[in-house]
Amino acid sequence: MEPPRVKVAVVGASGYTGQELLRLLVVHPGVELVAVTSRSEAGRRLETVFPRLRGAPGASGLAFIEPTVEAIAASGAAAAFLALPHGLAAEFASPLLRHGLRVIDLSADFRLRDAAVYREFYGHEHPAPSLLAESVYGLPEIHGERIASASLVASPGCYPTSILVPLVPLLERGLVDPASISIASLSGASGAGKKADASLLFAEVNESLRAYGAPKHRHLSEIEQELSLAVGDTVRVSFVPHLMPVTAGIVTTIFCNACDPDTVSERVAEAYAETYAGRPFVRIRGEGAFADTKHVVRTNFVDVGWSVDRRTGRLLISSAEDNLGKGAGGQAVQSFNLMFGLPETAGLLQF
Repeated sequence: MEPPRVKVAVVGASGYTGQELLRLLVVHPGVELVAVTSRSEAGRRLETVFPRLRGAPGASGLAFIEPTVEAIAASGAAAAFLALPHGLAAEFASPLLRHGLRVIDLSADFRLRDAAVYREFYGHEHPAPSLLAESVYGLPEIHGERIASASLVASPGCYPTSILVPLVPLLERGLVDPASISIASLSGASGAGKKADASLLFAEVNESLRAYGAPKHRHLSEIEQELSLAVGDTVRVSFVPHLMPVTAGIVTTIFCNACDPDTVSERVAEAYAETYAGRPFVRIRGEGAFADTKHVVRTNFVDVGWSVDRRTGRLLISSAEDNLGKGAGGQAVQSFNLMFGLPETAGLLQF
């Protein structure tokens, strides 16, 4: 006899991240999708709004509903994914938690421990500061044990995931100089969300590559928070994101000074082997191998490789992921699996 499936709600399901969540959840063996909200699509069936879901077992007969806490709670959901803009997610998280649901938030509302840092990077007061101490940063490879028992998980941003996975094990072991870290990341256009913006029109993005958001992109706040926790001291890094003319995918290059260039490659390999042994979604490519988005798009994998520049004493680290997968919806489902005692790979082993 199969165990009962977990009843799940997706709040804000019409954006790119919401679409990715639905794509994963409608075929997840441990999930019963019972509520899907969207103000713009309320009353319409999932398979009408997203024809790709036609025939999916978890989508049959399900329609979008208005996003109200009462309706979500009345659905019987045990867990809610919040695929909402920052600021709005907190309005749902607090009352849903009071109703006894466990919440996985994909916005930035609960990623930061300090409300003052949130105000600095997001330009307004935090809407629910009392919950910051309760939330767990949802990077399963680093905080898996805490995620498993959490009621509120703050799923990381897409850029931070591509940066923290390769860097945290090295900083914890003192293999690189924290003050030397510079990062360049390139993301597909879906990372900006599903909104009307002239700068994201096909004619503006196609055959073009540009930097944006420097020197203080919002994701820098959680990047520095988690790197500082790894070191046990304040870490400041340079981070420059770029927009590339593809729909999805992130590739990141990290430049840092190795504390011992002669042995760093072997010690990096050891650090990754120790940290990510048994972690199914981190694939270590090894020295001399650079990560490529074409191998990770539409998956929940993050690939990591590195090279040592002995001429300068620098370590060059390369990573790639899908910004909608491991960088958003897939990673949130991975945390959900841990929270409900399901296999970590449930619904996510797609290649």
